[in-house]
Amino acid sequence: MDEFAAQGAFLKAAARVTSLPKTISTGLSTRFGDYRAARLTRRAPSARRDALSMKTVGRPQPRISSALSGTRLILALFLAVAGVGLLSSCSSNRAEGNGIKSAAERPAAPVRVGEVKQMAVPVEIRVIGTGEAYSTISVKSMVQGEVQQVYFRQGDYVKKGSLLFTIDPRPFQAALDQAQANLARDKAQLQNAAAQDKRYTELYHEGIVSEDQYDQFHSNAAALAAAVRADEAAVESAEVQLGYCAIRCPIDGLTGALQIDPGNLVKANDVPMVVINQINPIYIDFSVPQQYLPQIKEYQARRPLRVEAIIPSEPNRPEWGTLTFINNTVDANTGTILLKGTFPNPQRRLWPGQYVNVVLNLAMQSNAVVAPSQAIQTGKNGQFVYVMTAQHTAEYRPVSTGSTYQGYTVIEKGLSPGETVVTDGQLLLYPGAKVQVKTSL
Repeated sequence: MDEFAAQGAFLKAAARVTSLPKTISTGLSTRFGDYRAARLTRRAPSARRDALSMKTVGRPQPRISSALSGTRLILALFLAVAGVGLLSSCSSNRAEGNGIKSAAERPAAPVRVGEVKQMAVPVEIRVIGTGEAYSTISVKSMVQGEVQQVYFRQGDYVKKGSLLFTIDPRPFQAALDQAQANLARDKAQLQNAAAQDKRYTELYHEGIVSEDQYDQFHSNAAALAAAVRADEAAVESAEVQLGYCAIRCPIDGLTGALQIDPGNLVKANDVPMVVINQINPIYIDFSVPQQYLPQIKEYQARRPLRVEAIIPSEPNRPEWGTLTFINNTVDANTGTILLKGTFPNPQRRLWPGQYVNVVLNLAMQSNAVVAPSQAIQTGKNGQFVYVMTAQHTAEYRPVSTGSTYQGYTVIEKGLSPGETVVTDGQLLLYPGAKVQVKTSL
């Protein structure tokens, strides 16, 4: 017989039995009251008979009602005992049929374990960062002209001083030649004017020529001297303009996409012809929550803070740098502050705009209690572990965790060094469950 069907049948029978004595009691009480009223009617006068009849009709008698109530209670208790026995029998039969075993009879759960120990753990901040060029140069032409030749391929690494572009130099060479010719002419005139100025100065002092003649030759020589100086400046300017026709690289860096091809006409200080990024060294930009700012400033005051940049595709080959910049403002929108680390980047593995995992090392925490990270579980009440006792049973233990380092998690509260925790097979465990240590599952 099914357990739930037996429960339903029992409840229906109990309802019928408990309602039956109430009906019998009410009927018997009514009939007994009518009988007494009839006897009193024969013995009393008519007026008295009417009063007695009104008082006694329909009033239940307590003695008979109490007896019937007791009967009803006895029947209900009898059926309850019988129902409990029936349910117990069904439950035991069902349990025996399904083969359910008690907790003590269940086999030990296979698990893998690890040891809680003490070790030196670095105090770190882990965030995501991006590469930024140490310096960026937008190469533009300083003169207007036709691009004659490009001396590199886009994407090449170029050295400082190397030739990048040449602009048609012929107009600027002609301007230089003209400035030099003007200079030579004015120098010749100045030489003659200086000689005349000298002669007329001597004649003036001897009183042979007038003062007006002396002033005329003297001012002419001074004007030609100024013209020579202007010509020299014009020559120098023409040389500078001619020099702008050869565009050279101002830094060691990596060229970007080429914007101008040979034959194009460029204007002075117009669009960039190419952009060069210096990546040796390179910056790594990253932001940390503002609550870490006091610790960062405290540790940086003691020593330079080391920054580790990890390329996601090459986690075993980190690049090392130094924290060199802390922004002067906290971002009010995100609650973070911008930091920059400088990396030598000799192999050019770090790239501008590249996403990397950044680890900022603040200090070392000695004798920290750590447990294998696989042992940490998360439940509705927070994080916990299963500790294997000396009796090879599982003990539920809530823990408070800290940072993670090389597969271990710092345990701030809940575990002691030397304890053994379950690292695999937690799904089969419950508090008090038997465990059996296995090397592999």
